[in-house]
Amino acid sequence: MFGPFERLAAIVRKETRELLRDPVFLGLGFFVPMMLMLMFGYGLNTDVKNLPVLFIDHDRTPVSRDYIDSFVHSEYFRLVGVTSDAHEAESMLRTGRARVVIDIPPDFARRLAGLETATVGVTVDGSFPARGEVIKGYVTAINALYDERLLGVVRAREGLASAPPVRLDLSVWYNPSLESLNVIVPGMMALILMLFPALLGALLIVRERESGTIFNFFASPVRRVEILFGKAIPYVAFSFLDYLALFAMGEFLFHVPFTGSFFVLTASALLYSFCTIGIGLLISALTRTQLAAMLITFIVTLTPAFNYSGFLAPVAAQDAVGQFIARLIPATYFMEVVRGSYLKGLGFEAYRNDLAALLLYTFLLYAAAWAALRKRIG
Repeated sequence: MFGPFERLAAIVRKETRELLRDPVFLGLGFFVPMMLMLMFGYGLNTDVKNLPVLFIDHDRTPVSRDYIDSFVHSEYFRLVGVTSDAHEAESMLRTGRARVVIDIPPDFARRLAGLETATVGVTVDGSFPARGEVIKGYVTAINALYDERLLGVVRAREGLASAPPVRLDLSVWYNPSLESLNVIVPGMMALILMLFPALLGALLIVRERESGTIFNFFASPVRRVEILFGKAIPYVAFSFLDYLALFAMGEFLFHVPFTGSFFVLTASALLYSFCTIGIGLLISALTRTQLAAMLITFIVTLTPAFNYSGFLAPVAAQDAVGQFIARLIPATYFMEVVRGSYLKGLGFEAYRNDLAALLLYTFLLYAAAWAALRKRIG
């Protein structure tokens, strides 16, 4: 008579063999997450640089050229032309060859020399609203730097103090360069480890039911808890390999700085993998077809995690309904840990509540799956 550990080990060996000899599962569980990280890591980059800018220079003086240079010499704008034809500028903006058009008036140099205000027209392509807001911010910032430099020249000429009346001592914590990759890549780790382990787990029991091999379990002395953990352990290990691969991609491919504890993040990822596999097992125990299990998994994992976990906007910035939904999603808690580990470098104490929530979530999932997995023909 085999003991519980021998029965558990037998199920683990069986599931491991099935995993390794199934190319569909291997591709779904390993290569697809890597492709998603590549596509989203490069494609979801919200940093705006080398924006094509066109100038309508009606002044054509050294002063106007100096103003143009203040934009061109920044990393944010790329000069695509200087013209005096408003129709040409409109055509380039319409076709996307220019994303912003800056119109310098004909009396630009004269008004500045007379210490008068010169109004410069700025037209931004608003077909991408978020990018348009960023462009407006860049234009405003560069114009302010030009104003400050011009003010310094005037004050020096008049013999006044060269320092501006108000100076900002600005600093940005945790992500000083404001690179979006530093936020997107850790966030994608949380989303990928939410979806794919759950998707794999969702096929484990229902696949046996469709093939009829579930009857072997029903006729054996194997307990429900042994079935659950025997099936979960190989896939948790596989998900853990996914995590290591995603972490390596963040370090060596995207060069995202990691300032926290690798041990804390790794332990959190292991617990998170157990949790998301548990979501799949619960769905698998409740459904009768693999197609239904996969569709339900997509609905209950990816969509809520993408919208409410803090990937797109902080949970605190969402409305009451959004915050309530966020607290029901395990990705919310892991998102706090993974982004905090990458950007803030905090230790275990800072994430104690998040890890406790994940642990409770995992316990409830496996308890529900245990209750749903009845040793009966059904």
